[in-house]
Amino acid sequence: MRFKFLQSFDFILFFCVIALVTFGVLFIYSSGINSEGMNVSSEYIKQIIWGGTGVLIMLTISLLDYRRFSRSVPQLFIGACAVLVFTKFFGRYVNGARSWLGIGPFGIQPSEFTKVVFILFLAWYLDRTKKTQDQRKRFIVSLFIMFIPMGLILAQPDLGTSLVYFPIFLVMTFIAGIPVRYIMFIFAGGMLTIIFTVLPIWESQIAHESVVFIRMLTNFRLRLVLIFATGSVGVLSLFGMFFYRHNKYFYWISYASAIVCGSLILSYFAGKVLKDYQVMRLIVFIDPYADPRGAGWNIIQSKTAIGSGNLFGRGYLRGTQSHYRFLPEQSTDFIFSILSEELGFVGCMCVFALYFLIFIRTIFIIKNASNTFGMMIAAGVLGMFVFHFLINVGMVMGIMPITGIPLLFLSYGGSSLWTAMMCVGLLMSVSSRKFGF
Repeated sequence: MRFKFLQSFDFILFFCVIALVTFGVLFIYSSGINSEGMNVSSEYIKQIIWGGTGVLIMLTISLLDYRRFSRSVPQLFIGACAVLVFTKFFGRYVNGARSWLGIGPFGIQPSEFTKVVFILFLAWYLDRTKKTQDQRKRFIVSLFIMFIPMGLILAQPDLGTSLVYFPIFLVMTFIAGIPVRYIMFIFAGGMLTIIFTVLPIWESQIAHESVVFIRMLTNFRLRLVLIFATGSVGVLSLFGMFFYRHNKYFYWISYASAIVCGSLILSYFAGKVLKDYQVMRLIVFIDPYADPRGAGWNIIQSKTAIGSGNLFGRGYLRGTQSHYRFLPEQSTDFIFSILSEELGFVGCMCVFALYFLIFIRTIFIIKNASNTFGMMIAAGVLGMFVFHFLINVGMVMGIMPITGIPLLFLSYGGSSLWTAMMCVGLLMSVSSRKFGF
C-alpha cells in the first residue's frame, strides 16, 4: 500500500506548492519590516501555521478517494450556500464587505471554501448529465448553478471573489463538451458588459469630452433606442430562423443581437450598482494619475517597486517601497510587488516557472483522469488557479484593474491558502487514481 502511494504521489506538484508557500512566508516576513529594520508584524507566524496545517489538509485529501465525494456533493453545495446567506446577515465587515465569520481574532471567509464545493458540485452535475441531457439544457442548468453562489457573494458585496466563479464555469463547461458558441455567448456578453460600463466613466473622468457613440450609453433615451433596435433585429432574425431553417445567417444575427442587447441592459444596472470605490478602481486602471494620491496610489507604487527590481533585484529584505510603507495591502494583494523589487526579473521568472509547472501538471491530470468527474474537478481547479494568477499579477503590473484577488500560495491569508491546498489535494487524488490506487 505504501509503495503504491509513493508510486502515484505527484512529487512535482507537491514541491511546487511547498516552494511557493515558502516564498510567501519569506516575503510576508519582509513586508513586516519597517524602515528601521524592525519587524512590526506577526503575520508571517500565522502564515507558517496556516501553511503547515494546509499541507496536512492537502495530504489528507490526496489520500481520500475523490469519487466518494460525489455521494454528498449536493448536500455540501446546499450547506455552503446556506453559510453564505448566514454570512450576509451575521458576518463581520472587512474591507467594506460582510464576508467573514469568526470568533474574536479568528475568522474564515466562507466564499473562499465555497469555490471548492462549487467545483465539486458542477463536476458532479456535468458528469451525471453527459449522456442524458441535451447540451443546451446542460449549459443553462450549469449557468444557474454558478449564479447561486456568485449572486450570494455579490450581495455581501465582494465583487473580486465572485468573479473567480466565472472562469471556473467557463473552463469546466468547455472541457465537458458544451458547444463553444454557448460558452462564447457568456464570455462575449460579459466582456461587452464591462466595456459598456467602463466607457461612460472614461468619457466623464478621463477624456472630459463628449464622444458620439458613448453618448448613446450615457443618455438613457438613446440607450433605450439602441436596446430596442438590437432587440428588434434579434426577434426578426428568430422569425427568419423559423421560416428558413437551413439559413444559418439568421441564427448568427440573432446570436450577436442578443449579446449586444443583453450587454446594454446589464451595463446600465452595473453602472447603478457599482460603489464609488469600485468606480475609482476602474478610473485609475485606465489612468492611475487621475488620482495619484488616492485610488491610483496603489498601482503607481506597485509599478515603481516592480521597475526598481531590475534584473536581480535589490536583495532580500532590502526593498524600499514596502519597508517605507508606500505599498498598502503589501502582504496580501501586492505581495508580488515586494517579491519583484527584492528578487528582480530573475526571481519573478522562478516564481512564474513554479506556477506554470502547476498549470502544466493540472492539464496533464485533466488529460489522464480515469473518469469525467475527476476530469471536471481538475478543470475547475485549473480555471481557478490561472484566473487568480493572471488577475493578481496583472493587477500589480497595472494591466488589470484592482479587484482584491490574492495571489494563491503567496498572499497572506488562511482561507485562501487552505482553499488552494484543498484544491491541490483534490488534484493529487485524481492523479493517483489513474493507477488504480
